[in-house]
Amino acid sequence: MSKLDETTREQDTHRSFFRRSFLNIIWAGLGIVAIAEFASVIISYLSQGKAREKSGRSTVIIDAGHVDRFPVNSVTANIQGRFYLCRMEDGGFLALSSKCTHLGCTVPWVDKEKRFACPCHGSSFDITGNVISPPAPRPLDIYLVDIENNIVKVDISKGIKRERFLKKQLVYAKKVLK
Repeated sequence: MSKLDETTREQDTHRSFFRRSFLNIIWAGLGIVAIAEFASVIISYLSQGKAREKSGRSTVIIDAGHVDRFPVNSVTANIQGRFYLCRMEDGGFLALSSKCTHLGCTVPWVDKEKRFACPCHGSSFDITGNVISPPAPRPLDIYLVDIENNIVKVDISKGIKRERFLKKQLVYAKKVLK
């Protein structure tokens, strides 16, 4: 083997080693960037709720509509406020959060079955938000309802956690005497 062949082989080995080292450094850098991005997404997701709580979000009132718009024993979805306005048989109003208390999935009202049914894990709730079937640990959260001049208003700035439905949670329209 000649000196030229040996030098060429040595240079090829050196180039190959340099190329592999360079690619390894690039892959390691890309891996670190990917891990950092993933970590920032997770941290951002987990801190969202805490930031909202700390910010002291101001009161947000939704005008749901006139009392007569809601038939007795009905559930009306309010997409803007992400809640359901339920009118009970006795005429009382209750605003329920549309989020399941198990993992926060949106629970649709199934009118045919007269219940809220969570599509994620099978929890179901009655018209008052009480748990019919678990795994939901507690009833749906409620929002404060106020009725002024027969207009139903719902304060969605803060959901109220509860252990069960109580009759005092219902809000009634005052009868206007003529």
